[in-house]
Amino acid sequence: MQFYDVVENRVSVKKYKNIPLKQDKLARMINAAMMSPSWKDKSSYKFLLVDDQLKKEELSKTVINDTTEASNAIAEAPMVAVVVADPASSGVVADRQYYLVDSAIAMEHFVLAATNEGYGTCWIASIDEDKIREILSIPNDYRVVAMTPIGEGTEIKGHNPKKNVNDYVFVNKWNTPFTNQGLRS
Repeated sequence: MQFYDVVENRVSVKKYKNIPLKQDKLARMINAAMMSPSWKDKSSYKFLLVDDQLKKEELSKTVINDTTEASNAIAEAPMVAVVVADPASSGVVADRQYYLVDSAIAMEHFVLAATNEGYGTCWIASIDEDKIREILSIPNDYRVVAMTPIGEGTEIKGHNPKKNVNDYVFVNKWNTPFTNQGLRS
């Protein structure tokens, strides 16, 4: 797939086939995450890959504000990736904690790579961090940032409705609209 096709094809998938991930595809996804930029190249994040069914079922119970779709996706997907980070290994500038940014960039590289490999994902960050830390034996100095189920999806979904660029992109100052000439429709 070409890059923009990957971006357009990445959607939140919540129903999965019970087919294990291919190791070569998983390796490319991990490699994509490891190539992500981070604050001063600190790479404060780590990924935990979970394919143990009992652990996935435990993780499924950590979703907050659950509509059951997200929980079911965690329990049913062949694998779940959990991204964690050590805030002490990253920076804080103007009260901004860069471990969150670093982790989000790495996770985005991972989910885009998954899309490229034909897998679905669903970014889930409304979670009970303490329970996840306990389930996966994560040290207390690490923060759980997000998790995603991974696998071949059974649902075909389109993107959410396209946003009006004039509401989200400005030029040189607030509320000076960007002209959308040349944007993909």
